[in-house]
Amino acid sequence: MRARPGADLAPRVRRAFRARVSGDPTGAPDWVRDIALVGAGPGWFEPDGVVWRVHGDLSTLVGGVAALLGQGAHPLALAGVQRHSSYRSDPWARLAGTARWLVVTTFGSDELAGREAARVRGMHGRVRGRTGDGRSYSAADPALLRWVHLAFTDAFLAAQEAVGHDLAPRFGRGWADAYVADWARSARALGAQDLPASRRELAEALRAVEPDLEPVPADLLGFLADPGGLNRAERVFYAGLAGAGALVLSPSVAPLAGVPGRGDRTPAARARLLRTRWQLRAFQLALGPHSPSEAAARYRIGLAGPPEWLV
Repeated sequence: MRARPGADLAPRVRRAFRARVSGDPTGAPDWVRDIALVGAGPGWFEPDGVVWRVHGDLSTLVGGVAALLGQGAHPLALAGVQRHSSYRSDPWARLAGTARWLVVTTFGSDELAGREAARVRGMHGRVRGRTGDGRSYSAADPALLRWVHLAFTDAFLAAQEAVGHDLAPRFGRGWADAYVADWARSARALGAQDLPASRRELAEALRAVEPDLEPVPADLLGFLADPGGLNRAERVFYAGLAGAGALVLSPSVAPLAGVPGRGDRTPAARARLLRTRWQLRAFQLALGPHSPSEAAARYRIGLAGPPEWLV
Protein backbone atom coordinates (compact mmCIF):
# COMPACT_ATOMS: atom_id res chain seq x y z
CA MET A 1 0.00 0.00 0.00
CA ARG A 2 1.40 3.37 -0.99
CA ALA A 3 2.02 5.77 1.88
CA ARG A 4 0.05 8.96 1.94
CA PRO A 5 1.97 12.04 0.77
CA GLY A 6 3.50 13.68 3.81
CA ALA A 7 2.80 10.66 6.04
CA ASP A 8 6.32 10.87 7.45
CA LEU A 9 6.11 14.62 8.14
CA ALA A 10 5.14 14.29 11.80
CA PRO A 11 8.06 11.97 12.70
CA ARG A 12 10.50 14.27 10.89
CA VAL A 13 9.14 17.35 12.67
CA ARG A 14 9.28 15.52 15.99
CA ARG A 15 12.88 14.39 15.49
CA ALA A 16 14.07 17.82 14.34
CA PHE A 17 12.41 19.71 17.19
CA ARG A 18 13.55 17.36 19.92
CA ALA A 19 17.10 17.37 18.61
CA ARG A 20 17.06 21.18 18.56
CA VAL A 21 15.87 21.73 22.13
CA SER A 22 17.80 18.84 23.69
CA GLY A 23 21.09 19.39 21.89
CA ASP A 24 21.23 15.68 21.02
CA PRO A 25 20.49 14.17 17.58
CA THR A 26 18.33 11.47 19.17
CA GLY A 27 16.25 13.95 21.15
CA ALA A 28 17.03 11.92 24.28
CA PRO A 29 20.48 12.81 25.65
CA ASP A 30 21.90 11.08 28.70
CA TRP A 31 20.21 13.47 31.11
CA VAL A 32 16.79 12.57 29.67
CA ARG A 33 17.59 8.88 30.00
CA ASP A 34 18.58 9.52 33.60
CA ILE A 35 15.03 10.71 34.28
CA ALA A 36 13.89 7.19 33.46
CA LEU A 37 16.66 5.30 35.19
CA VAL A 38 18.00 7.24 38.20
CA GLY A 39 16.17 6.97 41.49
CA ALA A 40 12.57 6.06 42.18
CA GLY A 41 9.40 7.78 43.18
CA PRO A 42 7.76 10.96 41.94
CA GLY A 43 10.50 13.51 42.60
CA TRP A 44 10.02 17.10 43.67
CA PHE A 45 6.62 17.59 42.02
CA GLU A 46 3.40 15.63 41.94
CA PRO A 47 3.01 13.45 38.83
CA ASP A 48 0.44 15.05 36.54
CA GLY A 49 0.27 17.94 39.02
CA VAL A 50 0.29 21.59 38.13
CA VAL A 51 4.07 21.92 37.61
CA TRP A 52 4.08 18.86 35.33
CA ARG A 53 1.20 20.25 33.32
CA VAL A 54 2.63 23.78 32.93
CA HIS A 55 6.09 22.57 31.98
CA GLY A 56 4.70 19.85 29.75
CA ASP A 57 2.68 22.37 27.74
CA LEU A 58 4.09 23.85 24.53
CA SER A 59 3.21 27.29 25.88
CA THR A 60 6.64 27.07 27.52
CA LEU A 61 8.09 27.95 24.11
CA VAL A 62 6.39 31.34 24.35
CA GLY A 63 7.18 31.63 28.05
CA GLY A 64 10.85 31.02 27.32
CA VAL A 65 11.05 34.01 24.99
CA ALA A 66 9.28 36.23 27.53
CA ALA A 67 11.53 34.97 30.34
CA LEU A 68 14.67 35.89 28.40
CA LEU A 69 13.30 39.35 27.71
CA GLY A 70 12.55 39.77 31.40
CA GLN A 71 15.89 38.49 32.61
CA GLY A 72 17.65 40.81 30.15
CA ALA A 73 16.22 43.82 31.97
CA HIS A 74 18.41 43.18 35.02
CA PRO A 75 21.91 44.44 34.16
CA LEU A 76 23.73 42.19 36.63
CA ALA A 77 21.87 39.04 35.60
CA LEU A 78 22.48 39.93 31.97
CA ALA A 79 26.21 40.45 32.55
CA GLY A 80 26.55 36.90 33.78
CA VAL A 81 24.84 35.51 30.69
CA GLN A 82 26.74 37.69 28.24
CA ARG A 83 30.19 37.01 29.66
CA HIS A 84 29.93 33.41 30.76
CA SER A 85 27.73 31.59 28.25
CA SER A 86 27.69 30.64 24.58
CA TYR A 87 24.28 32.12 23.86
CA ARG A 88 25.57 34.12 20.88
CA SER A 89 28.02 31.66 19.34
CA ASP A 90 25.86 28.61 20.06
CA PRO A 91 22.37 29.70 21.19
CA TRP A 92 20.92 26.22 20.85
CA ALA A 93 23.48 24.79 23.27
CA ARG A 94 22.41 27.47 25.73
CA LEU A 95 18.77 26.51 25.12
CA ALA A 96 19.57 22.85 25.73
CA GLY A 97 21.29 23.75 29.00
CA THR A 98 18.26 25.69 30.21
CA ALA A 99 15.93 22.91 29.07
CA ARG A 100 17.98 20.40 31.03
CA TRP A 101 17.52 22.26 34.31
CA LEU A 102 13.81 22.72 33.70
CA VAL A 103 12.93 19.17 32.76
CA VAL A 104 15.25 17.32 35.14
CA THR A 105 13.97 19.21 38.16
CA THR A 106 10.38 18.92 36.94
CA PHE A 107 10.31 15.25 35.97
CA GLY A 108 13.35 13.67 37.65
CA SER A 109 13.42 11.65 40.84
CA ASP A 110 14.27 13.34 44.11
CA GLU A 111 17.81 11.99 43.80
CA LEU A 112 18.27 13.21 40.23
CA ALA A 113 16.75 16.65 40.87
CA GLY A 114 19.06 17.15 43.83
CA ARG A 115 22.03 16.12 41.72
CA GLU A 116 21.02 18.56 39.00
CA ALA A 117 20.66 21.39 41.53
CA ALA A 118 24.18 20.68 42.78
CA ARG A 119 25.51 20.74 39.23
CA VAL A 120 23.93 24.13 38.54
CA ARG A 121 25.12 25.56 41.85
CA GLY A 122 28.63 24.54 40.88
CA MET A 123 28.31 26.34 37.55
CA HIS A 124 26.93 29.44 39.24
CA GLY A 125 29.88 29.54 41.62
CA ARG A 126 32.18 30.17 38.65
CA VAL A 127 30.07 32.95 37.13
CA ARG A 128 31.24 36.19 38.73
CA GLY A 129 32.87 39.44 37.74
CA ARG A 130 32.26 43.15 37.26
CA THR A 131 30.25 45.09 34.73
CA GLY A 132 31.83 47.80 32.62
CA ASP A 133 30.80 50.44 35.16
CA GLY A 134 32.34 48.52 38.07
CA ARG A 135 29.34 46.77 39.60
CA SER A 136 30.08 43.26 40.83
CA TYR A 137 27.87 40.31 39.97
CA SER A 138 27.70 36.65 40.91
CA ALA A 139 25.30 34.06 39.56
CA ALA A 140 25.21 32.58 43.07
CA ASP A 141 23.89 35.86 44.55
CA PRO A 142 20.50 35.02 46.14
CA ALA A 143 19.07 38.33 44.88
CA LEU A 144 19.97 37.56 41.27
CA LEU A 145 18.75 33.98 41.61
CA ARG A 146 15.49 35.40 42.93
CA TRP A 147 15.16 37.77 39.97
CA VAL A 148 15.73 35.00 37.43
CA HIS A 149 13.12 32.90 39.21
CA LEU A 150 10.61 35.76 39.27
CA ALA A 151 11.03 36.48 35.56
CA PHE A 152 10.85 32.81 34.66
CA THR A 153 7.80 32.02 36.81
CA ASP A 154 5.86 35.08 35.66
CA ALA A 155 6.60 34.39 31.98
CA PHE A 156 5.64 30.71 32.10
CA LEU A 157 2.47 31.43 34.07
CA ALA A 158 1.40 34.20 31.69
CA ALA A 159 2.16 32.09 28.61
CA GLN A 160 0.15 29.17 29.97
CA GLU A 161 -2.84 31.42 30.49
CA ALA A 162 -2.51 33.15 27.12
CA VAL A 163 -1.73 30.29 24.71
CA GLY A 164 -1.69 27.08 26.75
CA HIS A 165 -4.38 24.63 27.73
CA ASP A 166 -6.89 25.79 30.33
CA LEU A 167 -5.86 24.17 33.62
CA ALA A 168 -8.84 25.39 35.66
CA PRO A 169 -11.08 22.39 34.86
CA ARG A 170 -8.41 20.06 36.24
CA PHE A 171 -6.89 22.04 39.11
CA GLY A 172 -9.51 24.66 39.95
CA ARG A 173 -9.38 28.44 39.71
CA GLY A 174 -6.44 28.62 42.11
CA TRP A 175 -4.07 26.63 39.91
CA ALA A 176 -1.85 29.68 39.26
CA ASP A 177 -1.22 30.18 42.98
CA ALA A 178 -0.37 26.48 43.28
CA TYR A 179 2.11 26.73 40.42
CA VAL A 180 3.88 29.76 41.90
CA ALA A 181 4.12 28.12 45.32
CA ASP A 182 5.22 24.69 44.08
CA TRP A 183 7.80 25.80 41.50
CA ALA A 184 9.58 27.92 44.11
CA ARG A 185 11.13 24.70 45.39
CA SER A 186 13.47 24.57 42.38
CA ALA A 187 14.81 28.09 43.04
CA ARG A 188 15.28 27.48 46.76
CA ALA A 189 17.45 24.48 45.83
CA LEU A 190 19.79 26.89 44.03
CA GLY A 191 19.96 29.36 46.90
CA ALA A 192 17.19 31.85 46.12
CA GLN A 193 15.33 33.27 49.11
CA ASP A 194 12.12 35.16 49.92
CA LEU A 195 10.15 33.66 47.04
CA PRO A 196 6.50 34.41 46.29
CA ALA A 197 3.88 31.76 47.00
CA SER A 198 0.94 33.17 45.04
CA ARG A 199 0.16 35.13 41.90
CA ARG A 200 -0.41 38.29 43.96
CA GLU A 201 2.91 37.94 45.76
CA LEU A 202 4.65 37.34 42.42
CA ALA A 203 3.28 40.58 40.96
CA GLU A 204 4.27 42.49 44.10
CA ALA A 205 7.79 41.05 43.98
CA LEU A 206 8.20 42.08 40.35
CA ARG A 207 7.07 45.63 41.10
CA ALA A 208 9.51 45.84 44.00
CA VAL A 209 12.45 44.99 41.70
CA GLU A 210 11.55 47.66 39.10
CA PRO A 211 14.07 50.24 40.45
CA ASP A 212 16.91 47.79 39.75
CA LEU A 213 15.94 47.22 36.13
CA GLU A 214 17.25 48.92 33.00
CA PRO A 215 16.28 48.91 29.32
CA VAL A 216 17.03 45.63 27.60
CA PRO A 217 20.02 46.19 25.29
CA ALA A 218 19.22 46.51 21.60
CA ASP A 219 21.57 43.71 20.62
CA LEU A 220 19.75 41.27 22.91
CA LEU A 221 16.38 42.37 21.53
CA GLY A 222 17.69 41.80 18.02
CA PHE A 223 19.04 38.39 18.95
CA LEU A 224 15.74 37.29 20.48
CA ALA A 225 13.85 38.53 17.42
CA ASP A 226 16.09 36.47 15.12
CA PRO A 227 18.45 34.07 16.92
CA GLY A 228 19.95 32.76 13.70
CA GLY A 229 20.56 29.23 12.51
CA LEU A 230 16.90 28.60 11.65
CA ASN A 231 15.58 27.33 8.35
CA ARG A 232 12.64 29.02 6.66
CA ALA A 233 9.93 26.95 8.34
CA GLU A 234 11.59 27.35 11.74
CA ARG A 235 11.82 31.13 11.28
CA VAL A 236 8.09 31.34 10.58
CA PHE A 237 7.31 29.22 13.63
CA TYR A 238 9.70 31.17 15.86
CA ALA A 239 8.27 34.50 14.71
CA GLY A 240 4.91 33.40 16.09
CA LEU A 241 6.48 32.46 19.42
CA ALA A 242 8.41 35.72 19.69
CA GLY A 243 5.34 37.80 18.83
CA ALA A 244 3.30 36.06 21.50
CA GLY A 245 6.17 36.34 23.98
CA ALA A 246 6.10 40.11 23.58
CA LEU A 247 2.41 40.05 24.51
CA VAL A 248 2.71 38.05 27.73
CA LEU A 249 5.59 39.96 29.29
CA SER A 250 5.01 41.51 32.72
CA PRO A 251 4.01 45.20 32.85
CA SER A 252 7.04 45.66 35.12
CA VAL A 253 9.38 44.73 32.26
CA ALA A 254 7.55 45.30 28.97
CA PRO A 255 8.35 49.04 28.65
CA LEU A 256 12.05 48.29 29.20
CA ALA A 257 11.96 45.73 26.38
CA GLY A 258 10.03 48.03 24.05
CA VAL A 259 7.19 45.52 23.65
CA PRO A 260 3.46 45.78 24.40
CA GLY A 261 3.33 43.30 27.26
CA ARG A 262 0.14 41.73 28.50
CA GLY A 263 -1.52 45.09 28.99
CA ASP A 264 -2.20 45.12 25.25
CA ARG A 265 -5.82 44.02 24.88
CA THR A 266 -6.37 45.26 21.35
CA PRO A 267 -8.09 43.04 18.77
CA ALA A 268 -4.76 42.66 16.98
CA ALA A 269 -3.07 41.37 20.13
CA ARG A 270 -5.89 38.93 20.83
CA ALA A 271 -5.73 37.68 17.25
CA ARG A 272 -1.96 37.19 17.51
CA LEU A 273 -2.31 35.09 20.67
CA LEU A 274 -5.13 33.07 19.15
CA ARG A 275 -3.01 32.27 16.09
CA THR A 276 -0.13 31.16 18.31
CA ARG A 277 -2.45 29.02 20.42
CA TRP A 278 -3.65 27.13 17.36
CA GLN A 279 -0.10 26.98 16.01
CA LEU A 280 0.95 25.19 19.19
CA ARG A 281 -2.07 22.87 19.07
CA ALA A 282 -1.11 21.77 15.56
CA PHE A 283 2.50 21.33 16.59
CA GLN A 284 1.41 19.18 19.54
CA LEU A 285 -0.29 16.77 17.14
CA ALA A 286 3.05 16.24 15.40
CA LEU A 287 5.01 15.85 18.64
CA GLY A 288 2.66 13.53 20.47
CA PRO A 289 1.15 13.84 23.95
CA HIS A 290 4.35 13.69 26.01
CA SER A 291 7.90 14.98 25.69
CA PRO A 292 10.75 12.46 26.02
CA SER A 293 11.37 13.79 29.54
CA GLU A 294 7.81 13.27 30.67
CA ALA A 295 7.67 9.87 28.97
CA ALA A 296 10.82 8.93 30.89
CA ALA A 297 9.27 10.06 34.19
CA ARG A 298 6.06 8.18 33.54
CA TYR A 299 8.06 5.03 32.91
CA ARG A 300 10.13 5.49 36.08
CA ILE A 301 7.08 5.75 38.33
CA GLY A 302 5.14 2.98 36.59
CA LEU A 303 2.55 5.03 34.70
CA ALA A 304 3.71 3.88 31.26
CA GLY A 305 5.95 1.41 29.50
CA PRO A 306 9.50 2.20 28.40
CA PRO A 307 9.88 4.88 25.73
CA GLU A 308 10.94 3.54 22.33
CA TRP A 309 14.33 5.26 22.61
CA LEU A 310 15.06 3.43 25.87
CA VAL A 311 14.38 -0.09 24.59
